[in-house]
Amino acid sequence: MRMKAYNEMRLEFPGLSCNEAFARGAAACFTAQTDPTLNELEDIKTAVSEAVTNAILHAYPDMIGKIILTMRLYTGNLLEVTVKDRGRGIENIEQARQPMFTTGGAERSGMGFTIMESFMDSLIIRSAPGRGTTVIMRKRLSPRNRL
Repeated sequence: MRMKAYNEMRLEFPGLSCNEAFARGAAACFTAQTDPTLNELEDIKTAVSEAVTNAILHAYPDMIGKIILTMRLYTGNLLEVTVKDRGRGIENIEQARQPMFTTGGAERSGMGFTIMESFMDSLIIRSAPGRGTTVIMRKRLSPRNRL
């Protein structure tokens, strides 16, 4: 059963490295309405940064493609963040999720999915070669002054 979000936003932007900071800032602004702790806010910003950076670097290695960031808030203090691209996709998701695995060369750490998983409560990766990747992250925020 799919829950209905009480608030959501969607941004679509070109996969330019300067837009990683834009996505991170937009995610922080959207999340701010829930009165998150500073740690929660930093976790969300870091996870969004990693997901968007992965899309910029790996989905579109030879071109600038579109990235879609969607954020939804559900009752019960649940935040859902989705980062989607229509790039080259991931051949082997389980391998890509392994710490230190990268297709980005020696300058990349291969820790993107590991970082996302450590800062969020759940991480779902859907991908098909040649069709793109969708990363869905969820985090239950601590109850403070919530709606």
